[in-house]
Amino acid sequence: MTTVSPAPQPAPAMQLRELVFGAACAAAVRAAAKLGVADALGEKPATAEELAAVLGTEPRPLLRLLRALSCYGIFAQNEDGRFVHTSMSRLLREDDPHSLRYISLWCTEPWTWDAWPRLDEAVRSGGSVFQELYGKGFFDYLHEDAHDSAQVFNQAMTTSSEQSARDVAELLDLTGVSTVADIGGGQGHVLASLLEKHPDIRGTLLDLPRVVEKADPRLRDGGPLAARARIVGADCREEIPVEADLYIIKNILEWDDDSTRRTLRNVMAKARPGARVVIIENLVDDTPSMKFTTSMDLMLLLNVGGAKHTKESLVTRMTEAGLTVGEIRPVNAYLHAFECAVPA
Repeated sequence: MTTVSPAPQPAPAMQLRELVFGAACAAAVRAAAKLGVADALGEKPATAEELAAVLGTEPRPLLRLLRALSCYGIFAQNEDGRFVHTSMSRLLREDDPHSLRYISLWCTEPWTWDAWPRLDEAVRSGGSVFQELYGKGFFDYLHEDAHDSAQVFNQAMTTSSEQSARDVAELLDLTGVSTVADIGGGQGHVLASLLEKHPDIRGTLLDLPRVVEKADPRLRDGGPLAARARIVGADCREEIPVEADLYIIKNILEWDDDSTRRTLRNVMAKARPGARVVIIENLVDDTPSMKFTTSMDLMLLLNVGGAKHTKESLVTRMTEAGLTVGEIRPVNAYLHAFECAVPA
């Protein structure tokens, strides 16, 4: 048997040079996503010239883009010069069930290129740089001044939520549960997945009024789950007017400590003794996707002054709120579920 030795690691100086050009890699992924290169490349190998004819681009610059991406395993170039898909390039396709096309666009939106160079300021101050950059808060800017970016954000969150909703539905045991509340649940993909899997339970989706206006069609009037679903427009930081056997809180305890404390306090004020509370978050420790989650953590610092949690910090917040913390389980490579209960 022939043993293939692993490729030698680049020298530290070369590794650092490659890292400081990380913006070029991110920009190349964005360009490929915007151009639709992955969608244009089918199952047959294709030359840059053939792809350029489909995409309406210049062949030579497209070749340079594909060559750069291939260095990172996004597309691959055969010995005859033709390009083929890799497992990563397929994730840029619009029709892939695990598509990351909109996440790739969201993480490289125009405002990010203004914010990242000011990371040192955010580290010094401990707060967002967004107000100083644009004269208003992050979400106000998105919805008032950057409609295209807001649309990309909504699509990215929808795609991500749909994908993780399936994982959450597979993970949670709903034995003994008859009512579920999805708090800050966005369009309600997690709730819809749970109602589909468990035909005997009823559920409530709670989020801001402008968010639940666009709730999953399965939950709205006329949808197949509407008879078992209730939609409530409210701010969970102000009040949670919902009683349930199980409360699910996913990816909303990361804006700031005050918002986290208020949300958990409102759950405790409404939930009856013995109710389950499952909190699902990205962590910046104890996860196989550290590069991804720590990058998101820095982006939160820049745009809203928020932070991703460590396992310890999240347990501390839940314990301070009065919850009893039980089992902690991975949902997938980048999410953890914290099983909690309201004390009897």
